Amino acid sequence: MKSGRPRTFDVDEALRSALKIFWSKGYEGTSMTDLTEAMGINRPSLYAAFGNKEDLFMRALDLYVQGFHSAASGFAEEPTAYRAIEAFLRSTALLCSGPSTPRGCLLVQGALAVGDSSEAVREALAARRAAVLDAIAQRLQRGVEDGDLPGDTDVTDLAGYVMVTNNGIAVQAAGGATRDELIRCIDIAMRAWPAVR
Repeated sequence: MKSGRPRTFDVDEALRSALKIFWSKGYEGTSMTDLTEAMGINRPSLYAAFGNKEDLFMRALDLYVQGFHSAASGFAEEPTAYRAIEAFLRSTALLCSGPSTPRGCLLVQGALAVGDSSEAVREALAARRAAVLDAIAQRLQRGVEDGDLPGDTDVTDLAGYVMVTNNGIAVQAAGGATRDELIRCIDIAMRAWPAVR
């Protein structure tokens, strides 16, 4: 049996290019023409290497979470809950306002407006955001147990507050807010932190 012709493009580089387009335009806002032009390949090559658009998006999403978004994952190791959440929000501000990446956050804006045919994409992004929310809640619970958060702290509500702030940072960054503006917003948001009495 004959083997197919070898690929004449770097699959990893093509995937990174696809990620940047999805990150910039969202899932439904990205056309197949956008993808093939950014990746430097034709449609048959795209389908052969990555499957359909949804399959490609899921692979790009994995790359985003493992690469770019993983910078935020070290927040839980900070010595206090306050410092952990401050580090988390600051890492979001840095990611969303980087000079070499699209503005905003793929997890927040990737599928804000998608039709019924893109439900799997919406669910995948929602699952990733839920995992982040769970990690925040776990770190806050540890803060309660360590005594650096009040014992009566509702960690679910506080985690929700952190996520709303985080998602707002992403939206503001996508709208053109500067890194300094985002950091100042974080400073204000952290003033609402519950104090141990």
